[in-house]
Amino acid sequence: MITFETILNRHSVRAYLDKGLSLETIQALEEKIEACNKAAKLHFQLVTNEKTAFNGILARYGKFSNVSNYIVLVGKKRNLIKQDIGYYGEELALFAQSLGLNTCWVAMSYSSHCVKKYITLEEDEAIYSVLALGYGKTQGSTRKSKTIEDLSVVDSEMPSWFIEGMKAVQLAPSALNKQPVRFYLKGREVKAEALGGGYSQIDLGIAKYHFEIIASKENFVWNEE
Repeated sequence: MITFETILNRHSVRAYLDKGLSLETIQALEEKIEACNKAAKLHFQLVTNEKTAFNGILARYGKFSNVSNYIVLVGKKRNLIKQDIGYYGEELALFAQSLGLNTCWVAMSYSSHCVKKYITLEEDEAIYSVLALGYGKTQGSTRKSKTIEDLSVVDSEMPSWFIEGMKAVQLAPSALNKQPVRFYLKGREVKAEALGGGYSQIDLGIAKYHFEIIASKENFVWNEE
């Protein structure tokens, strides 16, 4: 079960121990990946014990070391695909955290040429991101976040469920830690939007997952207009 504590304890980790994943852990990840793929018609794929994708100049520049396991976030090119990549990719990141693993969202610091050797890429599909995972040398560290007031607009006093959801949004990872999202509350309706940037739609999907899992869908409805 994913809790606020799971979110609070999950930080981006780029350096990993030389420790393989157990068969039990791999099976749990595969089952979760299958569930995410089925839920949103995605094609996420787990690659294990493979070091070439994070062994080049880009990985070293990004300060990645000893990455040998990763999830390739693949989907068909369609409307809202990037939000789904963020939403379900973060579901996997937090699930991995609950298994005692560490993760890091990776946009560019890997070799797509190497990755493509280990996955199946169907027609009209693309790689949108990669989730590095394994046992970190550290548990990562907390980064500065925008305030709830900076991340939201409300038409009245914030209810407690909205505040708790926004606390989770504050902890959502984003490209360059820019947090390019804003949440609007009107009655029980919540609208979330990206504020622009190359990865902002993925960042929005990540933030929406954080909000939804903590605010609880019984308290609100999404306004998708």
